[in-house]
Amino acid sequence: MPPVRRGQRAIIRAGRASGFAGVWAAWSSEITPWSDAVSDALKVGEPAPEVSLVSDTGETVSLSDFKDRQAVVLYFYPKDDTPGCTKEACSFRDLSAEFAAKGAVILGVSPDTTKSHVKFRDKFGLPFPLLSDPGAEVAQRFGIWVEKTHYGRKYMGVERTTVVIGKDGTVKKVFPKVSVDGHVEDVLAALD
Repeated sequence: MPPVRRGQRAIIRAGRASGFAGVWAAWSSEITPWSDAVSDALKVGEPAPEVSLVSDTGETVSLSDFKDRQAVVLYFYPKDDTPGCTKEACSFRDLSAEFAAKGAVILGVSPDTTKSHVKFRDKFGLPFPLLSDPGAEVAQRFGIWVEKTHYGRKYMGVERTTVVIGKDGTVKKVFPKVSVDGHVEDVLAALD
């Protein structure tokens, strides 16, 4: 359920005082329904939004650099050197030769700094670029900068998502709300 906004608190208090019958209709009319933000921002068959970000090597990498040359596996992850993100990155690392054999480049994206990316890359021997998305601007454009909850604390963060972009620059497949186990194999299969 979406967070309660200021105007909704009064309706809830009124509902508690008089019972919730009839109050739900008033409250629900004020709620902006949750949508599948990723599907709103990225549609299969449509051109992928242009992305230009600085990589762990200090170079600017753009999706247009790969158009008509290689497919792109653009995977968004929350934070360098955390358990889930490390497992995902190492899974991509372990199958990177298979991705290259299918003509695809892997690009990892997180809000971390390039300095953090360098440490993460070197620690785990990651053979693909890690792109820095300061302020999560690209994550917001892609609709994956979302409200998260961890031990009751709400905060904004990246929803683990992978986007497969064809050589022609169009979105071929979107993997939203990724569960790390078996994910990389699913992405590899999507390149067939």
